[in-house]
Amino acid sequence: MHTVEVFADVLCPFTHVGLRTLVEQRTRRGRTEPRLRIRAWPLELVNGNPLDPHHIAAEIVALRASVRPDLFAGFSVETFPTTSMAAFALTAAADRTGDPAVVEEVGLALRNAVFEEGLDIGRLDVIEPIADGFGLDVLDGQDTAAAVHADWAEGRARGVVGSPHFFAEDGGDWFCPSLAISRDDVGNFVIAWKQGTDAFLERVLS
Repeated sequence: MHTVEVFADVLCPFTHVGLRTLVEQRTRRGRTEPRLRIRAWPLELVNGNPLDPHHIAAEIVALRASVRPDLFAGFSVETFPTTSMAAFALTAAADRTGDPAVVEEVGLALRNAVFEEGLDIGRLDVIEPIADGFGLDVLDGQDTAAAVHADWAEGRARGVVGSPHFFAEDGGDWFCPSLAISRDDVGNFVIAWKQGTDAFLERVLS
């Protein structure tokens, strides 16, 4: 099965847009491959702090205003997780199956839960029903930490810049290939589709 690897944080809104866009374009072409092998790029470890829900909210306002008004319908600052680790306990369990389809579907389901349903996927009692739907058992804390740190170390070795960072089978790699992100004069996020978005999609989906 052909795959595209993506190093990403499960709470990154830019990743939610990038993954959904690629999958939608793949579906429009009548294809089921490449599948997305989504690896952990744990921003709370990279940055040394949990993600700030108000900062995420500002990013989402800009994303909805410019590129994806159809996404983030259920996002809530109040229920935004304080950690990605419970979700990574499930993504790592999915990765252990060796099935790229399961890895992709679990990754999309978790992002849908937090961004479209407003669920706190930092809580195991929220994660476990999602895991049950895929017939998976979440990993314990020690195994989760080992899996996350292994992905993080591999990502650094491969030159990952941030979330999301895509790697194609032909050797191509792109950091956040779909979105151009900047700020205006008063500090508000300004987001647009990157000029090379179509070329990126054509390359990974051809």
